[in-house]
Amino acid sequence: MWNNVKLLNMASSALFALALLITALFSVRALMESSAFPLRTIRVEGQLAHIGRAEVVTALQGRLSGTFFNVDLVAVREMFETIPWVRRAEVRRMWPGRLEIRLEEHVALARWGQAEDGRLVNTHGEVFNGRTDASLPLFAGPTGTEAEVTQRYGAFRQAFAPLSLEPRAVVLSPRFSWQVRLSNGLSVQLGRDLDKDRIADRLSRFVGIYPRALVTLSRRLDYVDLRYPNGFALRVPGMSDTDKAAARPVSAPATKSAGAKATQDKKGAAKNGKKADKAAKKTQPGDGQTAGSKT
Repeated sequence: MWNNVKLLNMASSALFALALLITALFSVRALMESSAFPLRTIRVEGQLAHIGRAEVVTALQGRLSGTFFNVDLVAVREMFETIPWVRRAEVRRMWPGRLEIRLEEHVALARWGQAEDGRLVNTHGEVFNGRTDASLPLFAGPTGTEAEVTQRYGAFRQAFAPLSLEPRAVVLSPRFSWQVRLSNGLSVQLGRDLDKDRIADRLSRFVGIYPRALVTLSRRLDYVDLRYPNGFALRVPGMSDTDKAAARPVSAPATKSAGAKATQDKKGAAKNGKKADKAAKKTQPGDGQTAGSKT
């Protein structure tokens, strides 16, 4: 081997190339860690209504380290996403010494749980911590149902739109029973969504009868229970026990069989009327006679 000049030349060339590569790697690393390429500017972009400069400075204070080349972009993104109202952050380097951060802010749709908890729900059905003075509806439900409650809110809002009413609270119980409180103060108990009796069908029946019957009541309703296949129950504030005993359940519009029964009743009434007319003619006095007792 030592007498093979060609092999020795190849080995020396390989060692020289390896040494050159190692030197280049160390040089690049030293250059990346050098203070000659510091981060000079951090630029924040996005449509921000609830995030100010103070929140950004507080989030980065004492936590941002590294130079332009070796700063950890993932760590910077995670730091920005800890700021309240930040939903998503995108970070990238811009030569020669600038970081550009684009922030996406949460759009609050409702409050989640107790109002004093300070938890909000965005339009994607995600819960986040934030404070706002805006008048927002209230959502509540078991953990992990935030997206489902948000989706149902959109469906309920569309269902009650013909009545010019808005859902102000949407609650899903641990047994997955739905309840909605409307903008006029009416609470609507919807129950669970069943294969043979969908919530959408119950709402459709209620919305159909409300303008023709319930809205004309002299007393204001505060509770409606739609958990019935062919009707619903009502509750009126201040109703006495006598009123409750006399109250009748509200049913869905009459079916075809009910209409046939009503027609038969009308025919019977007409027949009885004819009999009464015949009896009256027999008892009437004849021509030239006066009604009354004889003298």
